[in-house]
Amino acid sequence: MHTTLGVTARTDARHAKIAQPDLELVAVPRDESFKIWSHGYPYRTVRWHFHPEYEIQLITSTTGKYFVGDYIGNFAPGNLVMVGSNLPHNWVSNVPQGDRVDERCLILQFDAEFVTRAIKLFPEFKRVELLLDASRWGVLFTPETGAAAEPIMREMLGAKGMRRITLFLALLDLLVQSVAPVKLASAAYCADPARYAQARINHVLSYIGKNLSQELRETELAELVGQSVSAFSRYFRRHTGVPFVHYVNRLRINLACQLLMSGELNITDICYQVGFNNLSNFNRQFLSLKDMSPSRWRAYQQLNAASGAESPDAAVVQDRR
Repeated sequence: MHTTLGVTARTDARHAKIAQPDLELVAVPRDESFKIWSHGYPYRTVRWHFHPEYEIQLITSTTGKYFVGDYIGNFAPGNLVMVGSNLPHNWVSNVPQGDRVDERCLILQFDAEFVTRAIKLFPEFKRVELLLDASRWGVLFTPETGAAAEPIMREMLGAKGMRRITLFLALLDLLVQSVAPVKLASAAYCADPARYAQARINHVLSYIGKNLSQELRETELAELVGQSVSAFSRYFRRHTGVPFVHYVNRLRINLACQLLMSGELNITDICYQVGFNNLSNFNRQFLSLKDMSPSRWRAYQQLNAASGAESPDAAVVQDRR
């Protein structure tokens, strides 16, 4: 039986022994305040995991079981949950093996600092603090709130500039004013990222993140965690959903995109700064992941920026005094 905020939901699995969650690295673009995206099923992030960022997730298709802290429940389309910082979570869909779903959910992720700054600047944000506090145990909203959130989140996927912030505020306002939201994990449950980080895979992911610009060899990482290379390869793919080289390349290309947007470095410098040892391989990997060359990707970003600057709405208002 669920209870409203201030009282936790009860589950039979409250004291169940659950495997240590994996750390997920959330890449919020440098020039944006939050990350909004969608994915299908199966997908590499569908696993028992945690991250420092807050997350709002809306299920748009499939049914199944979901896990938040020590809570286990059933989900269906319209399931809208907010997960707090470092709170482990996972949604597992009932999809026949071999079948694929193009879109399973919409996901919004943002860090605490972003909202903390907003609360300091705008007193009206004060009510959001209660929502953030409750999300430490996970918060489930009604299907009606989920239905109201979907068009907002769906528009956010393609929104640019100030419209993104307007929609973000509209979503927070919807959640703050929602009727009878429910806490999921038990009152006794406490997320412990320091303990999670002791897990072998999280040592590996942390090491990769800190040394992305350096040469990373699978043999050295296998030695770091005391495994053979073959055992490490299987272990890494089981926890991340992709081979070691693909995982590293994806992180490096994401970092390259941020540097390309800044416009401060040329493409050759970016290639070496993100850890590739030759330009041709960098271009090949970039094309594979982004379906275009780095130079074209940067040109499109510059075109996007220029279109905003040339918009009539961006014109400077004249002083009519």
